[in-house]
Amino acid sequence: MTSVLSAQASQDSALGGVAAWAVGVMEALGGLGAALLIALENLFPPLPSEIILPLAGFTASRGDLGLLEVIAWCTGGSVVGAWVLYGIGALLGRRRTRAIMNWLPLVKIEDVDRTEAWFDRHGRGTVFLGRMIPIFRSLISIPAGITRMPLPLFTALTLAGSAIWNTLLILAGYWLGEQWHVVEEYVGTFSKLVILAVVLALAWFVVARVRTIRTERRAGQDGSGSD
Repeated sequence: MTSVLSAQASQDSALGGVAAWAVGVMEALGGLGAALLIALENLFPPLPSEIILPLAGFTASRGDLGLLEVIAWCTGGSVVGAWVLYGIGALLGRRRTRAIMNWLPLVKIEDVDRTEAWFDRHGRGTVFLGRMIPIFRSLISIPAGITRMPLPLFTALTLAGSAIWNTLLILAGYWLGEQWHVVEEYVGTFSKLVILAVVLALAWFVVARVRTIRTERRAGQDGSGSD
C-alpha cells in the first residue's frame, strides 16, 4: 500500500489507533491481511467493520488491491470467523446452554425453550439478515451452532449476508476515496441505535420479569393465608 493510506489513517485522531493498525496489517499481508482483520472482527465485535471495510475499499481505489479481490478476501474472512463462533456454539450445545441460562437470575428454562423454538422456525432469515446488523452479525453464529443448523446451510447464509454487508461498505470506501472514514460516522450511529434497542429490550425484560415474580409471590402468600 502507499504511504498516502498510512498518512490518511494517522491524520484522523478519532480513528487513528485502529485504522493505523489495520493499515499495517494490510500493508504487510495484502488481501490475506484484510481477511484476517475481518475474521478477527467477527470474533471480537469491538473491532469495527465500519472502519476496516471502507479502509479496504480505499486501498482498492488506490490500486494496491483489486476491488473484487478485496471483497472476496473480506467475505472469506467473515465466513471463517463465523465458523469459529459456530464451532463454539456447537461445543457448548443445548444441554450446557440450558444449564447456564437456568443459573442466570430472572431467566427461566421456558425462555430458553421459546428462544430455541423461535430460532428453529426463523433461523435461516435470522442468520442471513443478522450478518448485516452490527453486534448481531458476530453473535448470531453462536445460536446457529448451539441448535446445530446444518453447516452447509449456515455457510451459504453467512456467505450471502456477509457478501452484501462487506460489498456495501467496501464500495463506500472505494467511492469516497480519502474520505473513507465518513462511512464510520453513519454506520457507527446505526450501531449505537442497535445497542440502545438491545439495552431497552433487556430493561423491559427485567422489569416485566420482576413484576411477574412479585405477582406470583403475592398470589402464593394469599393462597397460603386462605388455607
